[in-house]
Amino acid sequence: MALAADPTLRVTMLPRDTNARGTIFGGVILSHIDLAGGIAAARQAARNFVTRAMREVEFIAPVYVGDVVSFYTTVLRVGKTSVTVQVSVEAERAMVTEAEVIYVAVDEAGKPIPLK
Repeated sequence: MALAADPTLRVTMLPRDTNARGTIFGGVILSHIDLAGGIAAARQAARNFVTRAMREVEFIAPVYVGDVVSFYTTVLRVGKTSVTVQVSVEAERAMVTEAEVIYVAVDEAGKPIPLK
């Protein structure tokens, strides 16, 4: 997939994000994927979104302390109450992973609401 010129989110990985082997925890990367995808969803509609699903996350390359990691987003689908976003993750030296994330717009009670 061709990446957009500008990432939706860019983060420098810190020592607090590492596991015992000195690489960044996968869960930290997953958290940033969720943040980047949420930003892309919010650009589609001024709603509160919750994460419904994150699909097919496979880590291709490790991430290290000091790496600047970019999270690129592409909106794949806009439904009645949901937005599906592809998030591609790239360190400066390598592609790290990508994921398809589904967000659902909700009201204050947590019930799905239309995007429009």
